[in-house]
Amino acid sequence: MNAPDTITDAGTTSRQKMRIAVSAFYFSMGFSFASWASRIPDIKTKLQLNEAQLGTVLLCLPLGQLLMMPFSGRLVTKYGSKKILSFAILLYALELTNLGWASSMWQLGLALFIFGIVGNMSNISVNTQGVLAEQQYGRPIMTTFHGIWSFSGFTGALVGLLMMNLKIAPRPHFIMVASLVFIIVFLSRQYLIAGSSSPAVTRKFFSKPEGILVKLGIIAFFSMSAEGTMFEWSGVYFREVVKAPASLVILGYASFMIMMATGRFMGDKLIARVGRKKTLQWSGIMVFTGLTLSALFPWIVTATAGFIIVGLGVSSVIPTIYSTAASTSRHAPGIALAGVSSIGFLGFLFGPPLIGYVAQLFSLRASFAVVACFGLLITIMVTKLNIFNHSK
Repeated sequence: MNAPDTITDAGTTSRQKMRIAVSAFYFSMGFSFASWASRIPDIKTKLQLNEAQLGTVLLCLPLGQLLMMPFSGRLVTKYGSKKILSFAILLYALELTNLGWASSMWQLGLALFIFGIVGNMSNISVNTQGVLAEQQYGRPIMTTFHGIWSFSGFTGALVGLLMMNLKIAPRPHFIMVASLVFIIVFLSRQYLIAGSSSPAVTRKFFSKPEGILVKLGIIAFFSMSAEGTMFEWSGVYFREVVKAPASLVILGYASFMIMMATGRFMGDKLIARVGRKKTLQWSGIMVFTGLTLSALFPWIVTATAGFIIVGLGVSSVIPTIYSTAASTSRHAPGIALAGVSSIGFLGFLFGPPLIGYVAQLFSLRASFAVVACFGLLITIMVTKLNIFNHSK
C-alpha cells in the first residue's frame, strides 16, 4: 500500500488543517466585505449622497482592484501566496476601519480605492491557495471555498443587521470585524501552503490574452456585474424602492447571500450530474428571472424571492469559470485564473456605478432591469462555447 497517491494518517491531518486554514481566510475576506456592504445605506445617509454620487464613489473600490490586478499576480508569484495573503488580509481589515472614519465623499472614495487594492491582493493570493489546496486533494473543492466566502457574507449581513438594530455606528462595527480577522490570521497562518502555484512561469508584463480566457472572462464579467449589484445596491433598493422597514432593509442582501452560499455548497454535485454547460445556462436564466421579478414587482415578498433566485443563479458561475479556465487553458492554473479574474472584475468596476447612473437618469427599477439582461448574455455565450461540451 505504498502507491504514490496513498494518503497517510499524518498526511490526512495535515491536509485537513490546511483546508481549514484556507477556509478561514476565505471566511475573513467575505465577512469583511459583507460588513462594508451591509452598512452602505447608513454611510450613504450619513454623507448625504444621492444615487449618482454613491455610484461614483463605489467606482473607487473596483478601480483599485483592477489597477492592482497585474501587480498582485507578480507579487504572489515572486513571494508566494502564503506571505502575500497573510500580509494583505491584515491591511484589508485595517482599511475596513478607515471606511467607518470617512466623513466626506472624497475620503470615502480614497478609502474604497485602497480597500480595493489590498482586497485584490487578498483575492488573488487566497484563490491561489485554493488552487494549491485543490491540487493536493486531487478533486474539486474550489466551489466549497467560494461557498464559505458566501456563507461568511451572509454572516456578515446578519451581524450588520444586528449592529443597525442596536444603533451601533459603522466605525465601531468595523473595528470589531478587524479584530476578529487579526485573531483568525494569528491562529491559521501557519497552516497555509507555502509557495506559489506557478513559480517557474515567466511572462511579459503585457501580453496578448488567450482567446478562451477572454471568453470565459466575459462570462465572469456578466456574473460579477450581477453580484456587484446585489452586494452594493440591494440595501439601497430595499430602502428606497421596496420601502422596507428599517429592520428589514438588509433582508434582500441576506437572502441573496445565503442562497448563493447554499448554491455553492451544492455546486459540485450539480455539475457532476448535469455538467458545467447546463449549470451555467440555467444560472444565466435564473439571474435574468430574479432581477426582472424584483424590478417588475418591488414588494418585500416578490423582491426577496427575486434576490433568492439571483443568489442561486450566480452561485456556481465564478467557481465553474475558474475551474474551467484552469483545466482548459494552455497556461498554468494560477496564470489562467489571473487572466479570467482581470476581465471578470471589470464587472465590479462597471456594474455598481452603472446602477447609480441609470437610476439617476431613470430609476433603480430600470437599472436592475438592465443588469437582468446580463443573465441572458451568460446563457447565450455558454451555449455558443463548444469547450463546455467536453468538460465535466
